[in-house]
Amino acid sequence: MRHTARTALAVAAFSVLPQLAFAHTGVGATHGFWHGFEHPVTGLDHVLAMVTVGIFAYQLGGRAIWAVPTTFVALMAVGGALGISGIDVPFVELGIALSVVVLGAAVAFGVKAPLALAMAVVGFFAIFHGHAHGAEMPDDASGLAYGMGFMIATGLLHLAGIGAGMAIGRFGETHGTRYVRGAGAAVALAGIGLVTGIL
Repeated sequence: MRHTARTALAVAAFSVLPQLAFAHTGVGATHGFWHGFEHPVTGLDHVLAMVTVGIFAYQLGGRAIWAVPTTFVALMAVGGALGISGIDVPFVELGIALSVVVLGAAVAFGVKAPLALAMAVVGFFAIFHGHAHGAEMPDDASGLAYGMGFMIATGLLHLAGIGAGMAIGRFGETHGTRYVRGAGAAVALAGIGLVTGIL
């Protein structure tokens, strides 16, 4: 089961590389990388969701610490390829906003989901984030460089979330858990603000 899940993720990640590579190849590689890198880190919705994925992974512990963020990045690449290719995904903005609500709530309530379910949930939402990144790729950017940019930025945001969870956890088992859940509640509230258009 574990081997199958890892293989599926690897296939999903590598299957989109040709599509990313052939989108505007050889044009504006550096330009594409930095545009891709800045896209996730300049949007509040993306930052909140991706950092919270890291916190959620930390909260679950064990294999989830690497499997949950890896799933997000792999499925986000699929969504990015769809966006670059001009293939429509419905309700992208709503999906992104709801990801903030759901992930924040999962952390706030200390949900101990089975690993497969946690991977499925973050993977589902990752497609919306990836599609948004891909659809907004500049016309003169290299698709491969742009894709690598937003994937690396996302990975760093996940690491920031894992690090934040670990740092907060150092306050002690009781207080640390309370602070982590409080952070999740704040994220969920921000997500509600995004869904309703307040933020």
